[in-house]
Amino acid sequence: MTANGNVSFWYAADGLPSPRPALAGDLDVDVAIVGAGYTGLWTAYYLAKADPSLRIAVLEARFAGFGASGRNGGWLASTITGGRAGYLRSHGRALVGDFQRMLNDTVDEVMSVAAAEGIEAHIVKGGELLVARNTAQLTRLEALAAEQATWPEDDAVRLSADETNARVRVAGALGGIHIPHCARIHPAKLVQGLAQAVQRLGVVIHENTLVTEIRAGGRGTPATAVTERGTVRAAHVLRATEGFTANLASAHRDWLPMNSSMIVTEPLDAAAWAGIGWEGCETLEDFAHAYVYLQRTHDGRIAIGGRGVPYRFGSRTDMDGATQPKTIKTLTGILHSMFPAADGARIEHAWSGVLGVPRDWKATVNYDPATGLGFAGGYVGTGVTATNLAGSTLADLVLGRDTKAISMPWVNRTVRRWEPEPLRWIGVQAMYAMYHRADRQEAGGRATTSPLALLADKVSGRR
Repeated sequence: MTANGNVSFWYAADGLPSPRPALAGDLDVDVAIVGAGYTGLWTAYYLAKADPSLRIAVLEARFAGFGASGRNGGWLASTITGGRAGYLRSHGRALVGDFQRMLNDTVDEVMSVAAAEGIEAHIVKGGELLVARNTAQLTRLEALAAEQATWPEDDAVRLSADETNARVRVAGALGGIHIPHCARIHPAKLVQGLAQAVQRLGVVIHENTLVTEIRAGGRGTPATAVTERGTVRAAHVLRATEGFTANLASAHRDWLPMNSSMIVTEPLDAAAWAGIGWEGCETLEDFAHAYVYLQRTHDGRIAIGGRGVPYRFGSRTDMDGATQPKTIKTLTGILHSMFPAADGARIEHAWSGVLGVPRDWKATVNYDPATGLGFAGGYVGTGVTATNLAGSTLADLVLGRDTKAISMPWVNRTVRRWEPEPLRWIGVQAMYAMYHRADRQEAGGRATTSPLALLADKVSGRR
């Protein structure tokens, strides 16, 4: 029987972590960070490294790594959330190129910190492999390859069908693109190891401590994070809540909580892997509108994810990580279509989680010294690497350091809020209905007939 929920498969082997103590009453610190996922922990890590004297408290509603950091597909990728094109007019080619190189370097930075801190997260830098499986997808691949040719920072290589299959034998592959700046990771091991690393640096993590309100400071008054267990006063209060941001009344329409679901097989046998290949452990994605993303795990499984029920009315978030039987069936069908050799493998675990989606589909790092409030996030599912750069950048802003990172185009942006209900529910449902319709048409050998699906791609920042 397929296990469903219980946060995610990534915790199945070791079990959920033992709880850390909750907040025990009012507290005064230098920095309060709301959320103990990648963003909050990386921010704490770089602040504590830069100034060991800082009193830093991380406030977490459940446990460190409970959210997207412990549920994602394990891609340490160098993607600029929302794409590069949207920044060109406002910031220019040179700075956007610097931003891309900085994210490329961030992949190596995460690997370096993991090695230095003794975090065994099963990291393999095999690059990112994008595969086209029908003629319509191949057309999009060619368009992306042409665009990437103008961005040598990507170091992307266009692959023929044979070259693609030499890496991973995906059924029906017509071609691919390989981008070297990506690594496969075990996401829960990374976030749990990072939590332990920040504790060794003197950071205190208070779990089972739900923050209900964040208040600005100013004119000698500290900023505050109000919890059910006490009020934390700090010179700086930093929000790192990603997909759960909508649970704060003051930020309810800032980021839309988008759902993503995953399944993982039991370990495949040697014969199946001989037919599939995938020795390089590349992360894998197709060119469908409602795309899927995959990895070969450290213990020889295939993990595949995609959108299930993309959004719940009223920005509600599902806490236990269970996913719907229909979604499990859909992802299983795609898996078997891509890898017939895995057809006999049992689906061992299914789960889901939420990610933060800003109205313009671009991530942000903000800090206001006048109020002492800052935040980072809105990664739209491309945050495993970006959280590291966001955390170090947020640390620079808090400490008043004039670094190259604070000049990047995602810093101190103003983003339009999402529409009230029912408009945002209608919009998201319509967008994914168009995606699925277009993918069904293309799988049947027909071109996409609805230009609205292509418009949705553009609006959402897809490729």
